[in-house]
Amino acid sequence: MTLILAFPGMEGLAGGIANEAGCDWHPIDLHRFPDGESLVTLPDQLAGQDVAILATLRDPDRLALQLLFAASTARDLGARSVGLAAPYMGYMRQDSRFEAGQAVSAPIFARFLEQSFDWVVTADPHLHRHASLDQLFAIPALRIEAAPLIAEWIGQNVPDAVLIGPDSESRQWVERIASLSSRPFEIWEKRRTGDRQVAVSRPDGHDRPFGTPVVVDDIVSTGHTMMDVIRQLLAAGWKSPVCVITHAVFADQAQEDLLASGAARIVSTDSIPHETNAISLCAPLARGIVQLADGARSRR
Repeated sequence: MTLILAFPGMEGLAGGIANEAGCDWHPIDLHRFPDGESLVTLPDQLAGQDVAILATLRDPDRLALQLLFAASTARDLGARSVGLAAPYMGYMRQDSRFEAGQAVSAPIFARFLEQSFDWVVTADPHLHRHASLDQLFAIPALRIEAAPLIAEWIGQNVPDAVLIGPDSESRQWVERIASLSSRPFEIWEKRRTGDRQVAVSRPDGHDRPFGTPVVVDDIVSTGHTMMDVIRQLLAAGWKSPVCVITHAVFADQAQEDLLASGAARIVSTDSIPHETNAISLCAPLARGIVQLADGARSRR
């Protein structure tokens, strides 16, 4: 049986996963000293245990050393295997050298995690130039899919939905959700000129479908792309849209800005704990953890 060790803030998700998987969970205690160094404390009864460390990597720079300390300590305490359940996986967007001299951080971060963990499970990583996690990780790496859960939520809560993807990168998720929910969709176009400067446009030649617009994206950080879509929808006479987000990173005042721009409602999965969480990833995460932990046992 796998023991879930949860980073602070992940207690709710840990309890749900443990219920689904029929296992136990325990919080990880983190203490930060005045000089900024961290002290990580785990339960000391880990001998012979298969351990899954649960941490969402919204702030990977802060968490990286703490992850290493937690995984290494679990092994020092006798854990048989140590996996990482990261519902949100940071550092996946920089998978190519877009400008001379830039670090290609996705494979570098993958190699960093491989040093500490036997396997990794995550939800819908931001992959575009890699077909799968296997192209980044040398350890077993599993992607779970949020689309079926999002489609179910839309079917129950917005039965007249018209799905809108704000850019070409969102197509893979929007098409999948539209197929599962049997709803129409369209993909808009985006031109980015900076971290906070984007211009979004609706494809020409499209009539406005009848229904409630549901703007779907995998990651919302500053929210500027989604806000531009909302403003254009309202200016064109659409209903106030519902925003559905897999990973609610929400830098600065993104949630408040989205609501101020005219969003009727904002909904996210619980990959990152937030008050907008309405779609739980507990069940697929539990299945992924059990699958990978069983695989780690069979290899030993």
